[in-house]
Amino acid sequence: MRKFVWETPDEIDKQVAENVRKLRKRLGISQKRLSELTGVSYGSIKRFEATGAISFLALTKIAVELDAVDGIRELFTKVPYKSIEEVINEQK
Repeated sequence: MRKFVWETPDEIDKQVAENVRKLRKRLGISQKRLSELTGVSYGSIKRFEATGAISFLALTKIAVELDAVDGIRELFTKVPYKSIEEVINEQK
């Protein structure tokens, strides 16, 4: 049975963008400077912080620059097994 998620994918993306914005500001980095440091276009960073939309590669570049790459690395690593079948399937 699937666990119910209360947020939509868009809401989750916007929350991630807000987290990035807060971290960027905490570190005293402007959007323009983050663009220069990451090679991600200024427009993409601006759009990401406003809408949550960005490519995964660009998000990874941002995470590396903001020293938050562990969050990217840990995606999908702590998903608990729901059944013995999942354990068996993983071994195949």
